[in-house]
Amino acid sequence: MSMDAIYPWQQNDWARLQELRKRPPNGILLKGTKGIGKLDLAIRFARSLLCQHPDESGFACGQCPSCHWFGQGSHPDYKLLQPEVLSQEGEETDDSKSTSGKKPSKQISVDQIRELANFISMSAHQGGRRVVIIHPAEAMNANAANALLKNLEEPPHGLLFILVSHKPQQLLPTILSRCLPFALSAPDAASATRWLAQQGVKNPAEALAFSGFAPLQAVQLDEQLGREEREKLLRAVRQPAAMDVFVLAEVLQKTEQVLVVQWLQQWCYDLSSMKQTGKLRYHPGEEAAIKKLVKSVEPLNLARLQKHLQTAKREAQHTLNPKLFFESILFAYRQLMLE
Repeated sequence: MSMDAIYPWQQNDWARLQELRKRPPNGILLKGTKGIGKLDLAIRFARSLLCQHPDESGFACGQCPSCHWFGQGSHPDYKLLQPEVLSQEGEETDDSKSTSGKKPSKQISVDQIRELANFISMSAHQGGRRVVIIHPAEAMNANAANALLKNLEEPPHGLLFILVSHKPQQLLPTILSRCLPFALSAPDAASATRWLAQQGVKNPAEALAFSGFAPLQAVQLDEQLGREEREKLLRAVRQPAAMDVFVLAEVLQKTEQVLVVQWLQQWCYDLSSMKQTGKLRYHPGEEAAIKKLVKSVEPLNLARLQKHLQTAKREAQHTLNPKLFFESILFAYRQLMLE
């Protein structure tokens, strides 16, 4: 994305953010599902707030000193706080271990929030605004959240906190009450599908549905190694009677367990949906196969299957033997589909 471009489905959100320029609150909570571009929008907004000559739509000019600092990643009036594991994603790290030899943290620590103290106590470089983005806000542990609360209660003049959250319900009520809630609209299918096609995604409509209508996730899924495995899984689940559980578990064993459970959950969601309403959500191209498949399956068994997969998703985080884990969920699938 260029410096000031936003995603095509964010036009309205951008216009609403521009309204806030006139009287920005102390904190904004940008919330919405994962993979719809919340962080990118927050960064564009920060860039536009700090730009010295934004255009009439509020986009940063790309030419002023502020925009140059942003381009170099060294803006003195801007901070992005995120877990170590996200900061490192763009870097080539050896087995994703940080320099200390420990695995990079998935939390935002109290030390990261305390380090803001220096930033907060200094006056703005350009005498204007300063922006701190925290992403995802629910990654703050309890100590970090409490430390942030002090800053949110009495922020110095011109400092704006933008909290980006996929799961706002996990944030402290006291933090929620100090931020202006700003829900991002779900991407409309037409512009998201067009955008995916421009990114070179094959079958963009299917990819979008499969990602749960989160275009950025759809691009990631398209690039992930799991595409082949997913296709093999979908071929096998269409014919439970012919499914070779052991061979399939072998094929899947290097794929992330949570991902495989999600694939199965989406498949089973569509089986139930077809049985009850005749509609599909995640596999628009599979209508004939799914219709045929659910004809003889008991609705109660489909409900049991979904419950079984919910439990499996929790266990997926802690399995030591992926192959055995996959064998057990595939057996359960085959049995409940054929009973």
